[in-house]
This record gives sequence, C-alpha cells and structure tokens, in this order.
Amino acid sequence: MNYKQVLVLFIFSSVFAILNAQSIKGLVVNELNQPLEAAYIFNLNSESHSHTTDNGVFVLTNTKVGDSLQIGLLGYRTKVVPLVSNDVLNVVLEEKVFQLDEMVIEEELNTVSTISRLDLNVNPVNSSQEVLRKVPGLFIGQHAGGGKAEQIFLRGFDVDHGTDVTIGVDGMPVNMVSHAHGQGYSDLHFVIPETINKIDFGKGAYYASEGDFNTAGYVNFKTKDYLKESSISFSVGQFNTFRTVGLFDLLENTKNQNAYLATEFISSDGPFDSPQNFNRLNLFGKYTLFTPDNDKLTVTASHFTSRWDASGQIPQREVDSGNITRFGAIDDTEGGNTKRTNFNITFDKYITDNTKLNANAFYSYYDFELYSNFTFFLEDPINGDQIRQKENRHIFGANTSLNYSTFLNETEFNLTTGFGLRHDSVDDVELSKTLNRRETLENVQLGDINQTNIDAYVNAEFEFGDFKIAPALRLDYFKFLYNDQLQSNFETQSESKTILSPKLNIYYNAADNLQWYLKSGIGFHSNDARVVVANRGEDILPRSYGADLGTVWKPFPNVVVNSALWYLFLEQEFVYVGDAGIVEPSGKTRRYGLDLGLRYQMNDWLFLDADATYTNARSIDEPDGEDFIPLAPDFTFTGGLSVDNLDNFSGGLRFRYLDDRPANEDNSIVAKGYFVTDFNINYKLNNITFGLAVENLFDVDWNETQFATESRLQNEAQSVEEIHFTPGTPFFIKGQLTYRF
Repeated sequence: MNYKQVLVLFIFSSVFAILNAQSIKGLVVNELNQPLEAAYIFNLNSESHSHTTDNGVFVLTNTKVGDSLQIGLLGYRTKVVPLVSNDVLNVVLEEKVFQLDEMVIEEELNTVSTISRLDLNVNPVNSSQEVLRKVPGLFIGQHAGGGKAEQIFLRGFDVDHGTDVTIGVDGMPVNMVSHAHGQGYSDLHFVIPETINKIDFGKGAYYASEGDFNTAGYVNFKTKDYLKESSISFSVGQFNTFRTVGLFDLLENTKNQNAYLATEFISSDGPFDSPQNFNRLNLFGKYTLFTPDNDKLTVTASHFTSRWDASGQIPQREVDSGNITRFGAIDDTEGGNTKRTNFNITFDKYITDNTKLNANAFYSYYDFELYSNFTFFLEDPINGDQIRQKENRHIFGANTSLNYSTFLNETEFNLTTGFGLRHDSVDDVELSKTLNRRETLENVQLGDINQTNIDAYVNAEFEFGDFKIAPALRLDYFKFLYNDQLQSNFETQSESKTILSPKLNIYYNAADNLQWYLKSGIGFHSNDARVVVANRGEDILPRSYGADLGTVWKPFPNVVVNSALWYLFLEQEFVYVGDAGIVEPSGKTRRYGLDLGLRYQMNDWLFLDADATYTNARSIDEPDGEDFIPLAPDFTFTGGLSVDNLDNFSGGLRFRYLDDRPANEDNSIVAKGYFVTDFNINYKLNNITFGLAVENLFDVDWNETQFATESRLQNEAQSVEEIHFTPGTPFFIKGQLTYRF
C-alpha cells in the first residue's frame, strides 16, 4: 500500500468516524434555572467528556442511549444521569458549600480560572483596587488622588498603567492605545466590583485570542448575567469616606430573561493634608435573553464619571527635613476628571451541535483630563512644571469566534477561529504646560489620532488521551494616522504594520491530581501613534518571546499547588520619564522567574491562600551594574486566612509584601518595599449584613508608588534626583451595612 492509498484510507476513516459519531446535547442549570458555565460532563461508559458553555449548553460525542453521565461543578452537588433517550438533556445542579477536595485537575477547563472563582467566592471584592489584586502576583499603586488608573506591576514589569498587560471586560477592551498619559492606559474604575462574576487571567503571551499589550499577561473580567437578590449597601469610614452600592433585579422570576441595574457612588478626602475631594459615580445595566434554542443575547450599558484633586508625588528630602509631612504636598493643584460611556452587545449561538459562534460589538466614549507636576520648578523656575494631559475618544469594535469540535479516530479535536476589529478616533490629544490648572502656558503636543487594529487567529487543540497539544497563530494589522495641530500646514502622517504571533501550548494530565504544561509564544505591544510616525514606522510593534514550564498539583485532597518557571525576552522596553509625564521606548530586556501558589481548605469554612513570585529582570544592552530595570519587582508575596459562613460570620486577614527594588538603572536609588495587612469581618442577620474593614491594620508607613525623579524646589539652586513617592493609606477603618431583598 503506497502513501496515497494510506492517505485516502485515513481521510475516509476520519469522515466515516465523524458521520457515525453519536452525540447528546444538554443544558445544565442551577436551582434558579440559570445556566451554569464550565460544568464537567463525563461519560462513565465511553469516557468521552465535555464542558458547558456560558449559556449552560454542552454537546457530548461518542455517547448513546444506555450510557451514564456524571455531571459536576465545584460548589454544586455532582449528579449521575442515565441516558434513556436522545432528547435534549436538562440537568439541575444543587448549590452547596465549596469543597476543594472535589476538584479534579483533569476535569477543569481552566484551573487558573477555577482558582480565581474560589478566591472570589471566599473573598468578595468591594473596590476596583481589589479587583486587580485577585490576579496572583499582580500589584497596583495609586498616585494621583484616586481617580487616575492604577500603576500595575506583574512578572518583573513596571507595566505603568497597562503597557504590557491586556485588560478587558465582557469582550470590550480597557487598554487605551496612543493615550494622552501613556500607552496602554487602563482605567478599570467604570466596573462596579459587586457585578463581577469571573476573572480569567493568564501570564505570558501564549493565548491566540489576546493581542496588543499581551506580553506579561492578560486579565479579562466577566460580569454577572443575573442577581440572586437585590441589595443596597452603605459604607462609611475615616477621611470623610462614603460609598453606596445598589443592585436591583428588574425581571424577577422571568423565564429565560434576566435584567438588572447597578449603581455606585464614592466620595473621600483621603488621608492627605490637602483634601482629595474625590468622587465617582457608576451606572451599569445588563439584559440577558435565552432563546428556545438556548442561544444567548446580552446587552450592557454603563457610564461613569469621576473628579479628584491630588497631592502628587513628593520628594523624600522635604519629608526628611520636616518641611512637609508624609501626607503633604509641594503642588496640591494636581488632579483631574474623566468619564466613560460603554455599550456592548454579545451573541452566543450553536450553529450546529459541533459548531458554536461567539460575537460581540461595542462602542465607548471616553473623556480625560489630568494635571500633574512631577519636577516642580526644574524646567520653569517662575511658573513651575505643571502639565495637562487631555483627550476625547471614540472606540468602535467587534469580535467574533467560531469553535468547531469533533473526534478524529478517537482523538478529540477543537478548532477555534477568530476575527476582530478596533478603531480609535481620538480628538485633541494634548500635552500642555499649565499654571494652577487654569492658564495654558504652552502646547507641547496637540493633534488628532486615528488608529485601527484588525486581527485574525486560529487555535487548534488535539487531545490524545492525557496529552493536549494546542498550536495557534495570530495575525494583527495596524494603521496609524496622526494630524499635528501645531503644524501650520495640514498633513496626515501615517504608518502601517502587520505582525504574526505563533503560539504552542502542551498539557499533560499525569494523574487526576497532577497536570504539567509547557506554554510558549510570541506577543507584542504597540507603540504610541505619535512615536510611530515620528520614527517613520521603525519599532512599531516590539515583540516578546516567552515560555512557561508549570504544574497544577493536588498533593492532598484539600490542597492545590500551582507553580511555573518562566522566561521572557522583550525587543523594546518602556521607561517612565518624570519631567514629561510620559513613557518612552528604550532597549532590549530579559526576565526569568518562578511563580508559586497555594490554596488550602482547612475545613468547610476556613481557607488559606498564598502566592509568591521571584523575578530577575535586566536590560541586555547595558553593562553589568547599570542594567537594572527601574521599579521592576523581584520578589512579591501575598496571602491570607479567610472565613466563609461560620455561624453567619465571614471575613479574613490578608497581607501583601513587595520587596525593595531598584528605582534607577544602577540601583543607586532604591524604592523601599512594604508589608501591609488588611482585616475585615462580616455578620449576616436575616437580610442584613453588618461589616467592618480595616486597611493597614498595623498602621505601617509605606509608599504606594515611588519614582527616581530629578526635581527642583522653588528655593533650590540645584536639582536633586531622589525618590519621589505617594504615601500608602495609613490605618483606615470603615463600617458597612447591606440590606438584601
């Protein structure tokens, strides 16, 4: 038999296997008749398996009448269902106490996502800062009065506000390209934490569905489709802090439809000598419809607006001399205002039993104005160095993915293809020198940006027994347009670029309690359009090259340990420039490190978690001793003890530790580390919950953000380069009352 006959026989047998494969379709819901995502379906006879999609639907191949299906999901009672017909199977799972010992590694669709679901269940979030801290090893810092997007640190990156981490909500991007303050700027404050249902994250650039900014990793948030109950909560604390949240179910007990409205208002002066006068208003609404065929249509709309004053970063020398306190200011006229409005429509449909479509289309309107003064009187000894960064933006976009699954000669095969489009139209992108937030002294930059990103990807998964191999390829096309309003003649500067990003991930289920994986891939982050056209298209899309070797292991039934050894090379880094308030590109870097995580359920109500990371980050083109990457964390440690529903009590004690790290390239200036402990306790009495929370329980002095900045005060003849910092919150207590109905 020659190779042509073998090929024909293989194709014929594959087609025959596909046409004759028997399958069953089903729907898994909870006791409220709401679909359950990621439930595991296992055929006890043929050992074929599947998972439910986010509309609760599953299709299980190699299954026939007479087989028995085991259906389970963490937090629900497992069911064994005998198949008595080929009709669509409807299964109701009963909710129960979350038991970690029921978690089987090889059954999980995404073990990282399952761990984050456990963390959300045990430690619910009630602030936008806590939302991002749910990602193990991710640290954040606020340094502009509470309204500016947080600074992010992950895997040895000072990510600034999102340069090397892709962030999304319900399929809608959060990162802002070519932003007035910095590339990738990600303001997550439009999300009301109580509406979050799921946090999906991954470290590295190994995911075909993630594109721009996915170098250190990605974080995707998914909001709830429904409310179990309506609620109103009020929180009052020190520093004139007030927060109220309302969650209102609009379609109680309406079959196949859900709708709710969420509102949030926050105000605070903060611990600073000059009040922050911070306030934020959030509105969020979501409608979900399930058709008779279990297709899912979701419509969301949200709006947020915020304003604040800020004391900015202060020089260490002024605190040491006693001229100002840790909570004082050199220029307390910093601050800003911002708002964002979002509309998002998603549609999920089974085209055939083996083919599923997911699509969403979105629109965002965004307005931003920020005043900063990093260097005080370094550049302008008369008026000072205050700057304004401002923009007005419209974002249009859509994403689609098509997933096809089948069996090829007893090999499970999944193929996912995707297509995406994003267009940003940004008017009056401005960097100006200002005085006292009122007078414009000089326009440094002013122009209009149009930026388009079109992407397509394909991801295949071959499952051979305990092995799964997943090769993928992503294609991105960018078009950059910039009109400089400071030029006398109208001219459109333009550049374009296309980039291919291959990925290859391999998983091996060594046992029910042990999974090994090897992830590898190329990622990238785009540069600001103004940098792109100025450099005539050079270094538009610097690549990252990385790999992870890791495990997820359950050495004991109630213990989960995850670990990873990793390496990442980046063609181009971004460095913070304090005197201009922007970021600029620099040279090549490499990072390697170790991530280690632990989840331990001691009994039904007591949980322990811990996450530690070690990273070595260096610039490649610089000599030894001058190759440190400023503000790159080298060691982090977070964890805590949590109590979940012990005689109506819940709460926990949590800590986070960030080690000392270099603040400049030769490590002559050091950003001091910190160890901060938070505490909270809640008691539920019928429909009312009383809560008490304490941030910085032991009232330690810690710096939330730090920079090595050259500055000059008005009375100084010479400039000084040293640590400039924003102090972290001191001992801060607040009480909360929640009423559910």
